[in-house]
Amino acid sequence: MRNLAELFEMVTLATIGVGMFLENFFTQSGDKYSFSKQQGSDFAKEIAGDFNPLHDPDNNRFCIPGDLLFSLTSCKYGISQNMTFDFQGMVSGDSQVHFVENEDQIRVENDNQKSFLAMTREGDNTQDTAFVEALVRSYVAFSGKTFPHIIVELMKEEGVMVNPVKPMVIYDMMKLGFEKFSEHTPEVVLKQSRFDVNGKRGMVIMDFDICANDEVIGHGEKQIIMSGLRPYDQEGIDVLVNNYDQSRERFFANA
Repeated sequence: MRNLAELFEMVTLATIGVGMFLENFFTQSGDKYSFSKQQGSDFAKEIAGDFNPLHDPDNNRFCIPGDLLFSLTSCKYGISQNMTFDFQGMVSGDSQVHFVENEDQIRVENDNQKSFLAMTREGDNTQDTAFVEALVRSYVAFSGKTFPHIIVELMKEEGVMVNPVKPMVIYDMMKLGFEKFSEHTPEVVLKQSRFDVNGKRGMVIMDFDICANDEVIGHGEKQIIMSGLRPYDQEGIDVLVNNYDQSRERFFANA
């Protein structure tokens, strides 16, 4: 069995090209990684197509997109047969984090040992650069369409909604499972979604397939926590969607 130093060297060599598309969205110094507010915002908008106001640099509740942490972790360590990503805290702009490896769990922590992401994995692992990057890009693009494409319809069905002025929509967890890896480009496809409401809090759960060459090669699940729920109001929803659309239009106008 290889020691950790040998494994780290293998991962580093194998992933030099994997994370190239991420290089503009973080700054690395030794084993430390930091994300400016602008880098986090650019990733959300450019890669994920996500215009959640929590990722606007001037928002006083700004946080780095969870999908950026997922992407960096996946590009660094590859894709395993079974993976769970547990999002445990919000990373503020300019925070510095590092990876902590403990057997089959990898955590993203700051120097105070506060964990922001815990990733557990088991089974075979692939570090094929084309497969990993294509999967990350496809998943992040799928994830970025959560609002308004999926969430608004679910809120309408359940008769509740988030605060239209200060929506609180937070990444909770996601899972990936593969029957096999493929030499063909993987694509994430929504299978079904539901919204479990409990008072002023709710959990959006999205099940998806991972397909390649017209074949299902895996499955996954994404969970989102929504808080501050209130009775559904179409006027409030219109405000929420209009604000989102205006943010997107401003971004592309200035691109």
